[in-house]
Amino acid sequence: MAKAAAMLVLVALVVAAMATGGAAQCNAGSLAVCTSPIISGTPPSKTCCNNLKSQRGCFCKFARNPAYSSYINSRNAGKTLTSCGIAVPKC
Repeated sequence: MAKAAAMLVLVALVVAAMATGGAAQCNAGSLAVCTSPIISGTPPSKTCCNNLKSQRGCFCKFARNPAYSSYINSRNAGKTLTSCGIAVPKC
């Protein structure tokens, strides 16, 4: 039940971010495919890794945003980045 609630919160945050716009290159909505790996630690898909790579320059911006920070700064987010061959940024 807690996982389902967390998923709904993350999806709502992504939808809200997409609706409010933002910098063209930073699109938190493209990371929706990474919800399961970030929330539950499952292995990331190739699509998730590709989307993470395309948003690499935005990680610190997302980490500073209160709507995303708890997800971006989570242990599973770090595991997901490592699984995708992406260095965990130091913001």
